[in-house]
Amino acid sequence: MISTIEQEIINHGGIENYLYAQQHKMLLRFLTCGSVDDGKSTLIGRLLHDSYQIYDDQLSILYTDSKKIGTQKNKLDLALLVDGLQSERAQGITIDVAYRYFFTKKRKFIIADTPGHIEYTKNMVTGASTSELAILLVDARKGIQSQTKRHWFITVLLGIQYIIVAINKMDLINYNQKIFQKISKEYLEFTKKHLSTEIHTTFIPISAVDGDNVTTLSTNMQWYNGPTLLEMLEDIQINDSLHFEQQELRFPVQYVIRHNLDFRGYVGTIASGSMYVGQRINIFPSNTTSAIKRIIKFNADQTHAGVREAIAITLEDDLDVSRGDIIIDSHATITPVQNALVDVVWMKKEALKKNQYFNVKIATKVIRAQVKNIEYQIDVNTLESKKTNIISLNGIGLVRLLFDEPLILDPYPHYPTTGSMIFIDLLTNETVGAGMVRTPIARHKSKNNKNYSEFELALHEFIRFHFPHWNIPDLL
Repeated sequence: MISTIEQEIINHGGIENYLYAQQHKMLLRFLTCGSVDDGKSTLIGRLLHDSYQIYDDQLSILYTDSKKIGTQKNKLDLALLVDGLQSERAQGITIDVAYRYFFTKKRKFIIADTPGHIEYTKNMVTGASTSELAILLVDARKGIQSQTKRHWFITVLLGIQYIIVAINKMDLINYNQKIFQKISKEYLEFTKKHLSTEIHTTFIPISAVDGDNVTTLSTNMQWYNGPTLLEMLEDIQINDSLHFEQQELRFPVQYVIRHNLDFRGYVGTIASGSMYVGQRINIFPSNTTSAIKRIIKFNADQTHAGVREAIAITLEDDLDVSRGDIIIDSHATITPVQNALVDVVWMKKEALKKNQYFNVKIATKVIRAQVKNIEYQIDVNTLESKKTNIISLNGIGLVRLLFDEPLILDPYPHYPTTGSMIFIDLLTNETVGAGMVRTPIARHKSKNNKNYSEFELALHEFIRFHFPHWNIPDLL
């Protein structure tokens, strides 16, 4: 790896030019997912090994560990590169999410290696939540499994629109083209039946153990005439940054900082839209208005800031702004809501039930919420919606939530930051579920079409929230 970096520095004409080029390379975050033992960790190890991203001392340790605890007989067990926990190595499985960084001449990458076991769905969701692309592995001997379908559904639910289906272990089926085509056809028939949005899907036959079609084209599969997996990753174009830049402004306040008596800055990361000096803004929930006086990044002022930039701003007016508040453009017409339909991935042994209370964390705000109704749970084998009163461990379903106070909530596919949440157990403070807002429900949509005043609606929701045993009927 050292020689690779040295060569890059020479090619760029010096270390300063090299560092500048690294900073401006496009970054792609992706995860590997799929059923247990489909070869996710081995694939990442192969990518790192064949692109010369492993230091000499790491490689030396890998050879030693492969002889001691490897699962590939006389071959190098590349999965050991990312399976860092002792229990992972002992069992030959992935338990925790492992992140690895690597780069090529064209691009930078951050990989999330996620577990395949259903027991660790929580970790898979964590890895998928920050990824732009998924490599969904399928064992060529086994074909599409229940976990394959579950991971596919979760990646789509989390808004990932680019999926590479890597049909692995082709060496164990004699590189049979017909089996590759059969699995690809089965996958397409299953996903097209349940897709309502366009997902960019590509297929590639690989052998992660031997490196076929990973960084170099396989001589064993001359019937395949597409690019290698690494070439796909280097060339794929994902334009979500432009997409979020065109959305309305959402700036969740993370911290309030005061360097001295004359400075009060509001720190956060722009989730969508953009900010500029002089822009008129509203602060939610106080609904106060001001204008941006300064935008500061790394102790330097700038006139504009875009999506995903971590900045501090100061305002023209001395207002009460706190962590959890959201700053939006003053021209925005968004309506705060107190109810929402939310897709939930449940991660606790005890099932999710109707009328339970949780703390939920949305962006930088923590708020109390009640499960008003469980609409259905998804059968991951058929993706059919089944009416139920509970969502069991690792289950995926749709619920209606009532929040303790009005919020700015957005549909998850358009605004992931203000459209996603985690469920926090009130007693243990443990994260027990993840939610993605499907539909914020505006207050005025009542069952009987009666127009209620703001006071009537607020009083009604307050009573229903704090006195559920009174069984006050739902207006929605």
